[in-house]
Amino acid sequence: MTAAPTDSTILNAPPTTSLPRSQRLKADTMATHEVLDKRIMESKPFDNPHNYARFLQAQYAFLRDVDALYEHAGLAALLPDLEQRRRYASIAADLQDLQTPLPADAAAPPFGAEPDVATALGWLYVSEGSKLGAAILYKLAGKIGLDAQFGARHLAGHPDGRARHWRDFTAVLDTAPLDAGGEQRVIAGARAAFMRMHGHVEAYA
Repeated sequence: MTAAPTDSTILNAPPTTSLPRSQRLKADTMATHEVLDKRIMESKPFDNPHNYARFLQAQYAFLRDVDALYEHAGLAALLPDLEQRRRYASIAADLQDLQTPLPADAAAPPFGAEPDVATALGWLYVSEGSKLGAAILYKLAGKIGLDAQFGARHLAGHPDGRARHWRDFTAVLDTAPLDAGGEQRVIAGARAAFMRMHGHVEAYA
């Protein structure tokens, strides 16, 4: 039986060019993503408002981490609607609805002051991709009385639809010109983003 590849093996492997970059990135980060999803659901965020508030704090901490990406000049050149995609203000309002303190500001963005486009795309992949999963979370939030007007704004779908919004992003991700080093930095950035969110979930569990 062949041993399963480690994260470092996957990271150093040459890209499989037969698939679009977004699909390769999904495969390369699947294990890390699944660990995060499992940890989030273990915290039972939709059992009651108290658990949900802790989940919100973790989400807020991550969206605060990535908020600078929505002002990134290189990304804005690729995504004209970049600024409209940010959710930092909406999750702050959700926390205020639940009368929950905002987590303290981080000292600096986890990816540095001005990440290269490839690294930024990896982090943005996780942030934008979480909006797809939020469709299920939004329905669960409704069971404890939360919606797009109160407590669950950041989980609500885009007016154009989640799927179309995601396709617009992946079209850019798949066609952005990157060299071999850039391909690896996209993967590293996405994996780092998933791990960062995992750390926030642990901190507010």
